[in-house]
Amino acid sequence: MKKMKIDFEAEFWDSYRKHTCLSLIDAFFEMDYLSAVKDRLFDIINYSTKCEVLMKDDPSLIFHYYLCMRSFIRASYVLQFKGEKWKVKCSPKFPSRLLQGSLSDEEYRNPFLVFEKAFKEFTLQEFEYFNTQIVYFSLGAYSDEPEANIVTLFIHLNKMLDSAQIIRERGLKKIKDKKTTSSE
Repeated sequence: MKKMKIDFEAEFWDSYRKHTCLSLIDAFFEMDYLSAVKDRLFDIINYSTKCEVLMKDDPSLIFHYYLCMRSFIRASYVLQFKGEKWKVKCSPKFPSRLLQGSLSDEEYRNPFLVFEKAFKEFTLQEFEYFNTQIVYFSLGAYSDEPEANIVTLFIHLNKMLDSAQIIRERGLKKIKDKKTTSSE
């Protein structure tokens, strides 16, 4: 089976180097803190349903957000397949509800589940369309509202941001191949 390659299209916002999904997520969170990204996402969602324009003075920041989030969504799509080969290092003995964010206990222990669930319910194209749509409607004073189910997509994207941060903080370890462990 041929491996599918996805271009993360991060050249505009993070140089011209090649990225893996994990290095792209590192670059994404090095540029902005999780809380800042989530605040911007909330503002964009909020303004996409209003007849007001978000950041009239400097809309280029919203365009920059759009490009970064598009790359993040593409890296998240690839991450859903990494759960079979990689495992997040042990979680703290006493997890904090605050650090857990919007994740359930199971998702906090295995953040790859978030990506699997999200892309099981919606396709990569639907997430990209959602991103385009909310940015488009937040930059104009339109009386129309986004046509997609933006709440469910927003919740999934929020959880993906939390999960990516957990993966980044705890690190990964490779799962031992079941075939080699059973033959030993």
